[in-house]
Amino acid sequence: MKHIFLNLKRFDISPALGGVNRLAPMEKWGSTIVSSTQEQLKAFPDTEFAIFFPELHILPAAAAKTPDSPIQIGCQSVYRGDTAVGGNFGAFTANRTANAMKEAGCGYVLIGHCEERNDKNGVLAAAGVSAPEVTDRLLNEEVRLAQAAGLKVLFCIGEKDTELDNWDEVLRRQLTVGLEGADKSRVVIGYEPVWSIGPGKTPADKPYITKVARFVKEITGGMDVVYGGGLKTDNAEMLASIPEIDGGLIALTQFTGEIGFYPDQYIEIIRKYLGK
Repeated sequence: MKHIFLNLKRFDISPALGGVNRLAPMEKWGSTIVSSTQEQLKAFPDTEFAIFFPELHILPAAAAKTPDSPIQIGCQSVYRGDTAVGGNFGAFTANRTANAMKEAGCGYVLIGHCEERNDKNGVLAAAGVSAPEVTDRLLNEEVRLAQAAGLKVLFCIGEKDTELDNWDEVLRRQLTVGLEGADKSRVVIGYEPVWSIGPGKTPADKPYITKVARFVKEITGGMDVVYGGGLKTDNAEMLASIPEIDGGLIALTQFTGEIGFYPDQYIEIIRKYLGK
């Protein structure tokens, strides 16, 4: 099975406030994305689709799904604590728990994205600590609680430019610690070559992506791996030609002019990747 994930980050903010939402008013943004894509996505059987929304849009997005919609609604990470019968009944101010996201209509969660890792590492750095393995342990708590709530997990890993010389050690640690005690049958790995993502950076090439995907499959016992560095129009065919890659993570669909996410371009990227 192929997996096509869409991470909408904070693309709901209008250009007037520095964002890229030119698609719909705030209150209709999530529902518009679901309603304008779910029928077309039915043309791609044997492919799993999940969309990770900013939390504000999860309820309207879930409400827009038809009974036979191929879309799974996802959230962008969860807290490392949760409610429990006879335990904490909800004292988690400012944090979204896995149980809350499950009840809101989510079936998937994105955990370990490089931006989440950077945030956790930044908090540690503010305390004068450099301990990426601590971040791995915190992410592992999120994974286990997400699964306890019934959510499937897209778990992201990746190496920075300062880690290229020991990329395999970095990825092995992220996977070993991050997935300890997890049900790997309900996890897909998203590989992000962090060193190659962003304006002015050289994208990872086919040999490098292939090398890493093979490594991940070898040490995880063959878990599905998607390319998390951005599935786009200009790399869709290349990624599709790598047998070890099982899909991709889409974010923006247009990178010049009126930058943003556009449903018609999203469908076109999927068509190009799946060869349909």
